[in-house]
Amino acid sequence: MTKHKVFISYYHKDDEEYKNKFEDLFGDIFINKSVKEGDINSELSDEYIKRLIREDYISDSSVVVVLVGPHTYCRKHIDWEIYAGLDNNAGLIGLILPTHSCYSKKKCSNIPKRLAKNVNSDYAKLYNWNENKETMKKMIEEAFENRIKLEDKKEIGGLQMKENRCN
Repeated sequence: MTKHKVFISYYHKDDEEYKNKFEDLFGDIFINKSVKEGDINSELSDEYIKRLIREDYISDSSVVVVLVGPHTYCRKHIDWEIYAGLDNNAGLIGLILPTHSCYSKKKCSNIPKRLAKNVNSDYAKLYNWNENKETMKKMIEEAFENRIKLEDKKEIGGLQMKENRCN
């Protein structure tokens, strides 16, 4: 199986532990294209940060994995990352973390709107966090294939968030 270039989108303040765990568990099955702590100066302008993320990290990623914690839905950078991934024809996966109130439930609210639109259109899939390497390989491969097979279902639209909606 081909190693896909994966961008991991997550809320750094709340979910860094899961991002690190994701990389530890699955880092050998994909090429990591994610922003690392300290890669981008948060004092830079929003427009410059958006451009950096898009051009230096997401532009050649084939799948965006969104780690969905309790506050992920309200973070502007996550919205930007999902938008950039979709605009660059990346597949999309949402992983509900055990810290989220929707973990292990069939329906989920409080997820990023752009992710929710793509789950509702069937372009993206939403899964509960799991630590099985074979399952994760299948999820990433399916998202990679769906970016072509289900391209007509992709929902990029809507303005990008300008402000965080919570802390």
